[in-house]
Amino acid sequence: MKNILLVSIVLLVVASCVPLKQYKDLKNKNQQCEDERAYLKNQQKELTEKVNELNTNIDKLQKQTSALMLDTASLGSAKRSLTEQLNRMTKLNEEMNVLLKRKNLESSAENQKLLAQLQQLQESLLKKEDELKLLEREINRKKFNVDSLIAELNSKTDLLEKKNARLIELEGVLNKKDSAVKALKDKVAKALKGYEGQGLSVAYKNGKVYVSMEEKLLFQSGRWEVDAKGQKAIKDLAAVLEKNPDVNIMIEGHTDDVPYKGSGNIEDNWDLSTKRATAVLKILLANSKIDPQRVTAAGRGEYMPLIATKTPEARAKNRRTEIILTPKLDELFKILDTN
Repeated sequence: MKNILLVSIVLLVVASCVPLKQYKDLKNKNQQCEDERAYLKNQQKELTEKVNELNTNIDKLQKQTSALMLDTASLGSAKRSLTEQLNRMTKLNEEMNVLLKRKNLESSAENQKLLAQLQQLQESLLKKEDELKLLEREINRKKFNVDSLIAELNSKTDLLEKKNARLIELEGVLNKKDSAVKALKDKVAKALKGYEGQGLSVAYKNGKVYVSMEEKLLFQSGRWEVDAKGQKAIKDLAAVLEKNPDVNIMIEGHTDDVPYKGSGNIEDNWDLSTKRATAVLKILLANSKIDPQRVTAAGRGEYMPLIATKTPEARAKNRRTEIILTPKLDELFKILDTN
């Protein structure tokens, strides 16, 4: 999935090439990158959940709005009906008053009857007027609720559009970075094609390009000086990386699990792997205009084997130097900070 790329945007694993204190500092920076990766993954999940929740709420509000509009139309029809009844009764009342005045009530009994009818009519009119007032208040309340729901619906729609725009922008940046990295992988593979079958491989994984060089291509056993053939491969790679400034370069040295038995400043496999990574780094920088700020060297020792078995073939595969190419994510972080 494209969004999974957000999870792996920054994996700058930094280990010290000399003192232990610098190694711990770089290890802390690595943990910060891991935390940031988890944060981006969690934020993407939260944004997706919020979008789904907003869509559900919008559907519910639209249904409520439709129901209220139907209810309001029904109340309006009832109001018109009561108004027509009131008008008819008012007209009848006026006609009866005129009739009373015209005939002057020929008899007291008839007069009382008419008065009773008039009083009953007036009471009915008052009742209808009260019902009409209640109906008007209910219509006004319903209208207010409809207006409020429409305003809320518009607000939620605007928020959803902004969230969708942000997700689309983030996805576009990630797709652009992913395409650039895949294109870089093809360029690197083409530049290093002559080393196929000699202990060199190029692979794309988790949004990064991995250039893996086995020990036999670069170093003598227990040494960290790069052989002539290995130097040529590193120089060919440097020519490609020099033309792709938007990529960070991590150089990792790896050994097998056989304890180091050399002498001098190298005490163990940690030192040897760090020395080898640094040697490759220096050749890259010496033969190109690559900005040193893009490059990091790290010693992994024997603790990240490709194959866990103890056979000579497995140990030979584990003795390697990996050059990991990761796209810079400054544009992505800028979008996150802005929003």
